[in-house]
Amino acid sequence: MPSAALPSLRRAARESVAGLPRAFWWLWTSTLVNRLGAFVATFMALYLTLDRGYSASYAGLVASLHGLGGVVSSLAGGVMADRLGRRPTLLIAQLATAASVALLGFMTDPVAIAAVAFLVGMASNASRPAVQAMMADIVPPQDRVRAFSLNYWAINLGFAVSSMAAGFIAQVSYLAGFLIEAGMTLVCAIVVFLKLPESRPVQVGGGPKEPDVGLGTVLRDGRFMGVVGLSFLVALIFQQGSVGLPVAMGEAGFTPADYGLAIAVNGVLIVVLQIPVTRFIEHRDPRRLLVVSSVLAGYGFGLTAFAGSVGVFALTVCVWTLAEIVNAPTQTGLVVRLSPVHGRGRYQGMYTLSWSVAALVAPLMAGAVIDRYGAGWLWGLTAVVGTVAGAGYALLMRRLPDEEPAPEPAPAAEVTGASARP
Repeated sequence: MPSAALPSLRRAARESVAGLPRAFWWLWTSTLVNRLGAFVATFMALYLTLDRGYSASYAGLVASLHGLGGVVSSLAGGVMADRLGRRPTLLIAQLATAASVALLGFMTDPVAIAAVAFLVGMASNASRPAVQAMMADIVPPQDRVRAFSLNYWAINLGFAVSSMAAGFIAQVSYLAGFLIEAGMTLVCAIVVFLKLPESRPVQVGGGPKEPDVGLGTVLRDGRFMGVVGLSFLVALIFQQGSVGLPVAMGEAGFTPADYGLAIAVNGVLIVVLQIPVTRFIEHRDPRRLLVVSSVLAGYGFGLTAFAGSVGVFALTVCVWTLAEIVNAPTQTGLVVRLSPVHGRGRYQGMYTLSWSVAALVAPLMAGAVIDRYGAGWLWGLTAVVGTVAGAGYALLMRRLPDEEPAPEPAPAAEVTGASARP
């Protein structure tokens, strides 16, 4: 790399992280640690089939119950974030996750394993609405897309590292993987307890009282629920990277190693491109970004129908990964923009629900289409779904509300049990 380019790269990196509150970086650190320790999801199927000797069908049932737990807790976590506060919700969710993951490692009865896996899914997903709501609370509106992008980058970096580490840990001891994940989740809770104050906005005295926000309020918000529906369609598309793509490649005669090589491009590109691409899109029209990213995702997967080599499969992964890089922070920022200040937890919970339900529906959809019609029809369907989602965003987002000024966080006196320092 030419030496003249290094100062500009360093300046770009500084500008990407500059100006964000200290509390954001503690929350970001907690997210990174959490994802670095996410071993169990990676080796769970191997643990159940190879180590415990259960069938593939049983392993699929456990995975489904884990996902169902996430569906249940998506809304519950959002309600808790608004009622109890962001910090208590994070602490409860992370402590419950640590305890249930450790417990899962000691379960031997198939019914007990399935039940605890459901609890793990509930506990681990309950923190997501609180994290997103807290991030919206503490980061000024003009920096939110950048903050959500950095958080998404941390999630993918952590997952890439933990996925590699999970294989080595599993060779030594599956139980060690459960216990290490539980310990690292406990570290996340300690970071939240010691470093993060409560951020839930409080009603300023003397001002007009904001109406109460319940789940009914969210469901009656037609435009927001339209966005949730479109988010579900986009999530169905992206889920095919881990659901439809490996099945289609296997049926075409490619090996698991070939799939691993192709899908690795996704993680590498996100780690390399997420921050520079965010600098490009940060202050651009979110409607246009969501339209383009939805169509790009649909047709990126659609191009898979023409792939005949690992290189071409990897090229299609590049296309839809670029859509993912643009879509993830933009869509999360849009959810904040459409949410009332004192209802962010519930709104983020409903948004999280769209992805949780898609994770349950996508395997069923992919399996049914491939078995009955062939993989080509699945990729054609993703292109149609992407086009529908793009048109939906164009219609729903014709008039966006102005971004609100940054609200006052809860006073330090309301934080109990820990220092209020950010």
